[in-house]
Amino acid sequence: MERRMQADRDAITIEIGYAFVSACFAAALVFGAVYGPALVFDVSPTTDAVLTLAGGVLAAVVFLLRVTQVLWRFARRPENDGH
Repeated sequence: MERRMQADRDAITIEIGYAFVSACFAAALVFGAVYGPALVFDVSPTTDAVLTLAGGVLAAVVFLLRVTQVLWRFARRPENDGH
């Protein structure tokens, strides 16, 4: 097994950080888009709970998809094949 160079480890660290930050941003946007109407309009407590749950679930899904997409794309680059 080949040892990784410091530059490779740094690149992986940067990519993980980018994946996390961009996923947090995307998840916050999705949650805001789903739950935002509850803040603007006078909605019932049931509707508020449903929007909170739906926004949380969709935000979690978007977060996981974004992290997976960014890291998968990074791993598939030709310079990251280990040769």
